[in-house]
Amino acid sequence: MSNTDTAVKSTSNKKRRWNATDLGLIAVFAALVAGSALVPGLAVNGFGVPITFQTLAVMLTGLVLGPGRGFAAVGLYVLLGLAGLPIFSQGRSGLGILAGPSAGYILAFPIAALVVGWLATVVIRRTTKARALWLFLSATVTSVVVVHSLGIAGIALNTKATLGQAFLSDVVFYPGDIIKNILAAVIAVALHRAFPDILVRRVKRSVPQPANA
Repeated sequence: MSNTDTAVKSTSNKKRRWNATDLGLIAVFAALVAGSALVPGLAVNGFGVPITFQTLAVMLTGLVLGPGRGFAAVGLYVLLGLAGLPIFSQGRSGLGILAGPSAGYILAFPIAALVVGWLATVVIRRTTKARALWLFLSATVTSVVVVHSLGIAGIALNTKATLGQAFLSDVVFYPGDIIKNILAAVIAVALHRAFPDILVRRVKRSVPQPANA
């Protein structure tokens, strides 16, 4: 390996380290998720799991910050809530939330931010047109595979419901999630255009360049 290759790799590693701006963004988006949870929710299923703006904020966090910082922001929110801050939906907090029907959804949020953030980087690398559509699809797939799956599991584990009953209670969230995922994708594209340094340029810099002969 040449000295030039070593220098390039060292520079790349330094670029991947989080700086004060990254930490500030993590804090801001953690606060965004917390704020979205404090908007009064509507409990429409039989287990008291409310419809809130949290999934919109979680998806937006991943789409804007990418996988690492998105996971950190939403993970920070979850940890602060479990530590006792009343920042979960309906002002709830503490470890007791893990014994309730919302546990699966809450634990799914950081994973969802990680997954949709990674998908966002793939979209940015491989597309130049219709990014809002691809980001919407990324958020929707993440919602179904991560948030809804773990949410159903949480309902089934923490209540006496069967998986079938838990699934039926979860279906009511799909129409709202589609709308929230559309909003998340549109807002993310607008932020990518307005502030490309947050994620777009970072992703493009990380694309390996062909080595010179």
